[in-house]
Amino acid sequence: MHVQEWLDSVPAAAVYAVVALVIGLESLGIPLPGEIVLVSAALMSSQHSGINPIVLGACATAGAVIGDSIGYAIGRKGGRPLLAWLGRKFPRHFGEGHVATAERSFEKWGMWAVFFGRFIALLRIFAGPLAGVLHMPYWKFLIANVLGGICWAGGTTAVIYYVGVVAEDWLKKFSYVGLAAAVLVGLASVLLVKRKAKKAQQQDREAEPVGAGE
Repeated sequence: MHVQEWLDSVPAAAVYAVVALVIGLESLGIPLPGEIVLVSAALMSSQHSGINPIVLGACATAGAVIGDSIGYAIGRKGGRPLLAWLGRKFPRHFGEGHVATAERSFEKWGMWAVFFGRFIALLRIFAGPLAGVLHMPYWKFLIANVLGGICWAGGTTAVIYYVGVVAEDWLKKFSYVGLAAAVLVGLASVLLVKRKAKKAQQQDREAEPVGAGE
């Protein structure tokens, strides 16, 4: 069963809870498809009056902010041994190369890394725990965390909801093709921000002096 079909089969309150929980767990460092769940729920809210997009966006934002804050606390207490443990458990996400890249981003961009990290899958998982491990002042982390959560969760919900409303008539005639097209258009808007952030990250790596990481 697809995420969209599953969300469509549960009550509205459960949809809000699932979105907040999945995004929260992803934000505290567990690799989960938070963005896919949010996009599916936002698209569904445009087709069903039972799902309020404002409440959905608020729940997604709360999950993101709270999850990141818990991840920060865990990272601050666990330190680098925590990253080593995560690397053994989730090598595809917390390998040494990924950790080094994330650390460079944090050292160069600071609060901006937390803010823009919300739009990048890898940094979205890393942001909270790594900010804690690096002992970023909590007030700085909290500001970037809240603003990033609002822009990412609220912005994604708004964009996908608008796409769904505009495409509603077409979706009724071509349900599967229309659904795929609406999701792609919505994701393209979100990925635009991701591409800019990744480009800046790539330029940062290329500008690093040879042998600096050795």
